[in-house]
Amino acid sequence: MGSRNRLSVTKIRTVEKPGAYADGNGLYLQVRKASDNVSKSWIFRYMRNGKAHNMGLGSIHVVSLAEARLAANEAQKQLHHDIDPLKAKKKRKAKSSMPTFKEGAARYIDIHRPTWKNPKHANQWANTLRDYAEPIIGSLGTEEVHRDHVIHILEPIWLEKAETASRVRGRIEKILDWAAVEGYRSGDNPARWRGNLEHSLPSRVATQKVVHHSALPYAEVPAFYKRLSKEDGMAAKALQFLILTAARTSEVRFATPDEFDLNTKVWTVPADRMKAGKEHRVPLTAPAVALVHKCLSEDEYVFSSFESKAMSENAMLALLKRMEVAGITVHGFRSSFRDWAAEQTDFPKEVVEGALAHKLVDKVEAAYLRTDMLKLRRELMTQWSAICVELETPFLEDGIE
Repeated sequence: MGSRNRLSVTKIRTVEKPGAYADGNGLYLQVRKASDNVSKSWIFRYMRNGKAHNMGLGSIHVVSLAEARLAANEAQKQLHHDIDPLKAKKKRKAKSSMPTFKEGAARYIDIHRPTWKNPKHANQWANTLRDYAEPIIGSLGTEEVHRDHVIHILEPIWLEKAETASRVRGRIEKILDWAAVEGYRSGDNPARWRGNLEHSLPSRVATQKVVHHSALPYAEVPAFYKRLSKEDGMAAKALQFLILTAARTSEVRFATPDEFDLNTKVWTVPADRMKAGKEHRVPLTAPAVALVHKCLSEDEYVFSSFESKAMSENAMLALLKRMEVAGITVHGFRSSFRDWAAEQTDFPKEVVEGALAHKLVDKVEAAYLRTDMLKLRRELMTQWSAICVELETPFLEDGIE
């Protein structure tokens, strides 16, 4: 390296001849002249992998001699630890322009705000991320968010606040996907569920006991549905919708407006709210669409009378008790549908099981089934709706009408 500290403040101030003046330790004063103007700046020169590199440290008007020497010393330390100073500088500069997770979340919400039918969705997104994600990763750059951060966020609420946890996870995943598309991060998304977090968070499904739910005989469903349609309140509408779609209670309770595309008449339930952990598309018949239209509001959940709180888990069951329908459960209507489909239609088993969002037992059969059979399931659910809503539709069994 030769001797150090060759330059002095006087030399720096008075030198006018263009060239590079060594101070030592890789630090140079670079003097350039254009017309009558003389510019002076600091350069750190170094060799790496057999190639010479020059890294600018700033003008003498901004960086003093002492500060330039400290910068050169820091660069030498980086070289000692096998770090390329120029690449490290570029990385720091790029990082300074990258958004924090909090900033990225705000940008994502602003971008998608016009597409959300419910104006309060933006507030719901912002509030859940503020309460659960931002205390841990809000100040981190989007590229700095790792899997351990996401687990740290979700573990305390994963079992106690299951639906909230699922929504927070999904929202983090979408924001980090946006950051990757925009070039702010690379690699796998640490908030992804399949093949990732599913291995580190306890399965809520695995802790649930298998219970056989008492079901209303399908021949009695039309009469019950007619009674139900005369009931007031959101629980009645939710139960009507549940019957028409053969959905699970939690899927209906936590349905949000953005899950519905009423133009294509499809309700898309996200994977983290499905028992099988797979996104499920539900074809909506005319009566089901009409119910959604009636219930859509500015609230977070479609089938709820509360602004940002889902319907009580037992609301529909309590309704059954008030209607004095003894011995059946809400979940049992899925069995009513299953029995009807098996005994009164010719639809293949795969179509019926698909309508119930069941996994096929035969793994080979499931592997070859590459479609969710939406068209066939729509035909099936249309027939089921006709049975539920129109009493004059005959059952093709033993003269029951």
